[in-house]
Amino acid sequence: MPTSPRAWLVTTGRNRAIDRIRRDRTLAVKTKLLEVPQATEDEVDETTIPDERLELIFTCCHPAIALDAQVALTLRTLGGLTTEEIARAFLVPEPTMAKRLVRAKQKIKTAGIPFRVPPAHLLPDRLAAVLAVVYLIFNEGYGGRGELTAEAVRLGRALVGLMPDEPEVQALLALMLLNDARREARFADGTLVLLADQDRSLWDSAEIAEGRTMLDRALALGGRGPYVLQAAIASLHADDPQDWHELAALYGELARRTGSPIVELNRAAAIAEAGGTEAALALVDGLQLDEYPYLHSTRGELLRRLNRPEEARAAYERALELVPSDPERRFLAERLSEL
Repeated sequence: MPTSPRAWLVTTGRNRAIDRIRRDRTLAVKTKLLEVPQATEDEVDETTIPDERLELIFTCCHPAIALDAQVALTLRTLGGLTTEEIARAFLVPEPTMAKRLVRAKQKIKTAGIPFRVPPAHLLPDRLAAVLAVVYLIFNEGYGGRGELTAEAVRLGRALVGLMPDEPEVQALLALMLLNDARREARFADGTLVLLADQDRSLWDSAEIAEGRTMLDRALALGGRGPYVLQAAIASLHADDPQDWHELAALYGELARRTGSPIVELNRAAAIAEAGGTEAALALVDGLQLDEYPYLHSTRGELLRRLNRPEEARAAYERALELVPSDPERRFLAERLSEL
């Protein structure tokens, strides 16, 4: 008995399907040769999408399925993420995400949704989901899984080559490059290092320059979407000193575009850095993100600055219960010991 029967069945089924497709193609080619007096060279159209992984992502992101289900199912099937990781990305309990995935698979089956590569003119209809998939793969890797961030950047480059006139495509790659440039400085001795404390000599200046070039292209193409705003924010974070008033304004615009409470949390952090700690705490206390560890860690930091140590300790302890990675746990443990 295999260690994981389900995984074995899926792998075996996929391999058999590939074998059958290859046999059918070989048979079709050889049959064609029999039908003509002599062998001729057939003209074969190049695939619309040159990258195979990207091709599969476009195939999975079918617009007949709800956008969040498209993204979740693609992350589970192709992105290498577990149901727990996807649930964390969507800020929902793992059982809820598992049910969503099951419902999405059932809809594909009952509706007979075809699993085929979309033609070029339909790619824009699937772009929002594809961008979300690539960015969530990057975000999951940003916590320390370097192979995921590298794959996301590679997919971003492939997307730029495929759709060079789409500003959000350019902006997503810019955003990932600007954040990835700080990779070597984000951890030290197994502990998370905050942006203000990072050794900037470890930052990849070439990657920052490339990211800013991509952002300039996105702006030149008229881009004003969410990824352009996020890339602009990432670019400002690379400045020294950082313009926190401008950052707070950009986060505010992004929050208006997306309605995301996580963006509001980031806006609160920028407001605090600009000197408005009380206002930032009021904003944080109004957010419905009790299961999100970074709300509690942010709240703990604000309370620490306001000299309310007992409340800060409680907030850090709650964050410690929820945070997913060991480097972040060590960082929070240090904050608690300082209190």
